[in-house]
Amino acid sequence: MLDPIYLIIMVIAIALSGGAAFMVKSRFAKANQVPIASGYTGAQIAEQLLRNAGITDVSVHEHKGFLSDHYNPMNKTLNLSPDVYKGRTAAAAGIAAHEAGHAIQHAQNYFPMWVRSAIVPVANIGSNLGPWLVIIGILLGAGVEMNSGIGHSLAVLGVALFAVATAFTLITVPVEFDASARAKKQLEHLSIVKQGNESSAVSSVLTAAAMTYVAAAISAVLQLLYWAYKAGLIGGRRN
Repeated sequence: MLDPIYLIIMVIAIALSGGAAFMVKSRFAKANQVPIASGYTGAQIAEQLLRNAGITDVSVHEHKGFLSDHYNPMNKTLNLSPDVYKGRTAAAAGIAAHEAGHAIQHAQNYFPMWVRSAIVPVANIGSNLGPWLVIIGILLGAGVEMNSGIGHSLAVLGVALFAVATAFTLITVPVEFDASARAKKQLEHLSIVKQGNESSAVSSVLTAAAMTYVAAAISAVLQLLYWAYKAGLIGGRRN
């Protein structure tokens, strides 16, 4: 049977994720109805921000999928979804500028982004393997106090690995907020969007997008606390 505590955590995680996703889609749809007077497409905006930052080795491409926009530091490509790549709206401007912000972070060796990239391999392992190691550790330690032996060691290792995955989600939050701050600053500095309705629509979309990462971070912390509790690391020993 599933642990009721874990079920509660999953319900909270699903609610947070679903709420954030709904907010992004609704605000994107609304901001996508706000044309920008400058008339630039998302692709043109991204390229302009990159040039203004002196970045010449990052290419901008159209990428399939709805809101599939992302910057790939491995091959230095800025990939924009069709609505953003071709769009001439506040929504397209905000998201294109945000992704350009990530490219600028990379070029300037923004420390949180560097840390996030460095822990990616361990974080991927930790998110998948960590919980299973805790479960196996508990099974091996069944009937005895979880304070020594291979069961305890496996459980502690599982929690440690999942902690790295949690750290990844936590570090992502300031990385995303910083990219959005850079985006809004550059859009205003280069007069790509006007103060008022255009800038408000951009801020609305970027704030909603950032909330998806906040939701993921909260969910990850709750799960980490749960696995630490099950491993007997907090809340007393587990038998």
